[in-house]
This record gives sequence, structure tokens and C-alpha cells, in this order.
Amino acid sequence: MDMTNTTIELLDKIRQNAPLVHNITNFVVMNPSANILLATGASPVMAHSRKEVAEMAAMAGALVLNIGTLAEKWIEAMVLAGKAANQRGIPVILDPVGAGATGYRTRTVKHILDETKISVIRGNASEVLSLAVDDVKTKGVDSSLSLSDEIVAAAGAIARQHACIVAISGEKDIITDGTRMFRVANGVPLMTRVTGLGCGLSAVAGAFCAVAREDLLAATAAAFGFYGLCGELALAVSDRPGSFFVAFLDSLYSAGSGEVHKHLMVD
Repeated sequence: MDMTNTTIELLDKIRQNAPLVHNITNFVVMNPSANILLATGASPVMAHSRKEVAEMAAMAGALVLNIGTLAEKWIEAMVLAGKAANQRGIPVILDPVGAGATGYRTRTVKHILDETKISVIRGNASEVLSLAVDDVKTKGVDSSLSLSDEIVAAAGAIARQHACIVAISGEKDIITDGTRMFRVANGVPLMTRVTGLGCGLSAVAGAFCAVAREDLLAATAAAFGFYGLCGELALAVSDRPGSFFVAFLDSLYSAGSGEVHKHLMVD
């Protein structure tokens, strides 16, 4: 598969169609996630009330569930929205923020996986592996594990178990459906110094999946590659977190086929 052309085609579809991405996400990242989606070309909505999430999810192109700031009512809303999306074949992206840090977080992710059909699980290594290995611990919301062969194998097993895409962020990202796998080498370390960029990646994965339901694996890999290369473009403008984020938004907005052809590293 030519991931360069695939990424360009999907990015063009996002910018032409502005798919609605419904986010049930955390307080910390609502604003940056909305801006990241807008800059990419999608249409964000942040709706959390149990009285409207099913209706909202049913009209969206993708649903993104992010457990960063947990509350019982939000968990109920996530399940309601997930089931509504499932009924219409709408992709559901799950970001298990901090899974493994507490039993409550890990149980919540497993509950969502039991109650809904998740299309893509997007997190760092320790978050994702906490779903398979009880003694994996997470330091805050940062990964404490590198992408070893064992983690790659475990990611494939989780993907097969839940019939979904597993996308793990790291020095080199991996995206797998349990059979096929992409590795993405785009991105810069400074992206980890800005709150919410990981959550923003989950939102952008939702936008890409919204316009490519027929191949969610390729869509997720394209999202990772584009997002990472925009980080590289931003670093060329600023190496300080505050101005880097502004430059990153600008890159999401302006990067196109030329930048993708030059910088994309997905294989």
C-alpha cells in the first residue's frame, strides 16, 4: 500500500467534507482537541450529557472516547454513545488515558470494551498493555515501556481479542489489526511537553477514520504519520512548548501533499 498517496487522499477528504467528530473527552483537552480538529479540517463537537450523546453520536462521522478525567455519569454517557455509534457502523476510537495507573481506570476501559464495539484503541504502551497484563503500571499518563517485540506481540493479541485496531504511540509508533502492522517514525519529543497532544492524536485518528471506514488500519496509520510530520514542521519554527503548539496548529492547517511526500515515514 502506498501510504503517502493514501494519507494525501484522506486528508483531502477531511478538508472537503469536514466530518463531524463527536468527543466525550476530558476537561484538560477539550479546547486543544477542538482546535486540533478544526485545524486539520474536521468539525469537532464536545457533548457529554447522557440526554443527548446517543443522538449526537448517531449523526457523527466518528466518536472519540477519552477517559482522562473520569466521572460515573461520563462513563455511562460513553457507553450510550458507543452503542449508538455501533448501531450505525460509526468508528469508535478509545483513548485509555492513564489505564494501569489505578484499578478504577483499568476497570473502566475494560467495561467500555465489554459494552461497546471499539474500532481503534489509541494509547501509549503501558496504557494499552494494562488491558492485557495486570501488573503493568503507568506513571501518570506517560508510557513507562518501550516498544519491544513483546509489546508488539501483545498489541497484536489485544487487537485480535477485541477485533479492533491497536495503535501505540512511542519513539516509533505501531498500528496493528493483529495481522497487518504499520510502523510510523514521524514525530518529535517536544510533542510530549505539550498537554493534550496525545489526546489530540486520538481525535485526529477519529477524523481520518470518519472518511475511510473501509480500512481503519490504514486510516489510523495515516493519521499518525500526518500528525507526527506536523510536529516536525512545527519544531522547525519553534523549540519551545508554547510557541511550538501554535506552530503545530498552523502546520495541521497548512500541510498538504508536498509536505506529506517529503516527510511521511510510514511503512
